[in-house]
Amino acid sequence: MRVWRRDGQRQMVLVHIEIQGQYDADFAKRMYIYNYRLFDRYDESVVSLAILGDERSSWRPNQYTQELWGCRTGITFPVIKLLDYQDDWPTLEVSVNPFAVVVMAHLRTQMTRRDAEGRLQWKLRLVRQLYERGLARQDILDLFRFIDWVMTLPEALENRFRDDVIRFEAEMSMPYITSIERRGIEQGKRAVLRRLLTQRFGVLPSWVELRLDTARAEQLDAWTDRLIESSDLDELFSDE
Repeated sequence: MRVWRRDGQRQMVLVHIEIQGQYDADFAKRMYIYNYRLFDRYDESVVSLAILGDERSSWRPNQYTQELWGCRTGITFPVIKLLDYQDDWPTLEVSVNPFAVVVMAHLRTQMTRRDAEGRLQWKLRLVRQLYERGLARQDILDLFRFIDWVMTLPEALENRFRDDVIRFEAEMSMPYITSIERRGIEQGKRAVLRRLLTQRFGVLPSWVELRLDTARAEQLDAWTDRLIESSDLDELFSDE
C-alpha cells in the first residue's frame, strides 16, 4: 500500500503477515528470509507481522539474527499471540471488531478439541452473538462460514446445530444462515443436472447455461425428472 507518513512523505509499504498455527523451530528464520526476499524483489520497505495461533504460551519468536566476524544481520518483528486473548474474553465478546469473533472461534476450537458437546454449545453461542452484535447481513454470513469451517462437529451434533440455528433464525425473523443451506442445495442440484445434460447432449449452448444458473431448486428438480423423456434440449426446457 502507498501511505502518507505524518512527516508528509509518501511511502510504499509492503505488509507481510504470517499466521502460524503450530510450533516451528525455524519460524523466525523463515520470517527473516521472506522479509529480505520481498525487499530484494521490490526494493521497498517491508513490514513483517506474525500471528501465533499455537497452544504453547511460552513460544513467542520475535527476532532472528546471525553474526560472524563482526558482520551481523537479522530481523525483529511484532508478534500477536492469540492465546493471550483467553484471559480477556469479556473484551472479545463486546468488541465490534469482526476479528474478535475469529479469535473466539479459534480459541474455543482449541479448548474443545476433545469435547464435542462443549464445542456444539460454544458454536451455537458464537453464532447467536453474530446477530446480537448488530452486524450487517453479509458480515454475519462471512463470519458464520468461518465458524462453521473451524468448529467442525460429528454428524449427529451437526444436525442438532442446524436445527437450533433454524429455530433461532425463526425467532429473530432473520433467515440469513439457513439461506446458505438453500443455496448449497441448489448448487448441488445444478451441478448434477449440468453433468447429466453434458453427458447426453454434449457441450451446452449459452441459453441453457443461463437457465441453469438462474433456476431455483424446484425448477431444477422438474428438469431432472423430465430428462429421461426429453429427446432434445428444446423439449426439456419448454415451458409446458
